[in-house]
Amino acid sequence: MIALLLIPLILPFALPPLARRVVDRVRPEVALWTVTTASVLLAVGVVACLGVLLMPLALAAPPLAGLAHLIQPLDAGPQTLVMAVSVLAGGGLVVACVTAVRKALWEMRRLRAARLDVAGLPDAGGLCVIDDARPDAYALPGGLRTAGRIVVTTGMLRALTPGERGVLLAHERAHLDGRHHLFLAAAQLSAWCHPALAGVTRQVSFAAERAADEAAALVAGDRALAANAVGHAALASTRARTVLPAVAPSAVTGPVPARVKALLAHAPVRHLAPPLLAVVMLTGLAGGSAVAGAVSVHRGVEIAQGELSSD
Repeated sequence: MIALLLIPLILPFALPPLARRVVDRVRPEVALWTVTTASVLLAVGVVACLGVLLMPLALAAPPLAGLAHLIQPLDAGPQTLVMAVSVLAGGGLVVACVTAVRKALWEMRRLRAARLDVAGLPDAGGLCVIDDARPDAYALPGGLRTAGRIVVTTGMLRALTPGERGVLLAHERAHLDGRHHLFLAAAQLSAWCHPALAGVTRQVSFAAERAADEAAALVAGDRALAANAVGHAALASTRARTVLPAVAPSAVTGPVPARVKALLAHAPVRHLAPPLLAVVMLTGLAGGSAVAGAVSVHRGVEIAQGELSSD
């Protein structure tokens, strides 16, 4: 049982290198969905396994054992090993929960501050221009009662040609239309559940930028123009940027040289690639191990309740 529940805690370490290969070889929108979904499922498996591993320690307490109607101690393996793993699992679960709550509140404060900065400014079709010499542009997600807005500074507009401005705005519009902030939020939350998944957030961000790049290039009808716009916007914004929440994607973030290279490439990106299949298999293995471990623990609880024979 212990071994089965430990597997989902180890497998997340394999996802970052696989995610990097998926983003490099698979269409951006497919990579975005695949990598984000895998990260979320692995994070859910981690939390679930930590909770199940905590059960032997919890059920060792007489009040909880009575609530669970145990007539004999839960037998999950060598007592010393099981209790040691259970204590570590409890500590890991507490750390994950505290980290997620604390950082989520911090991100919510930053998002609220970013919305307040543009709350009183007029917009045209969701475009809000800020009178600021610092070149910057980003897609600010909306709330329950507010729509998302494209925020761009006058400094950024002056730094680009008219054609490049159109690409930039199309890029940010693609972020809003694709609801990329939800993917970024999901990846960020998963990273707070397991440290290995922190490396996946960069790949999710890169996939979101690549998907927006491709959408902007399609609107412009000129991949070279789109590449120039991305490069010039990134160079202009290197002076000083606004501190933004992680869920506010921007055309000037991520590995810009790799994005420019992808826009200038003429070779089509494959829909499927071996890394994509590897990610699917990794997620399936983690899920299968978690379910098998949970079933094993459930059977042990039933035996401790006297509902089953140990034979």
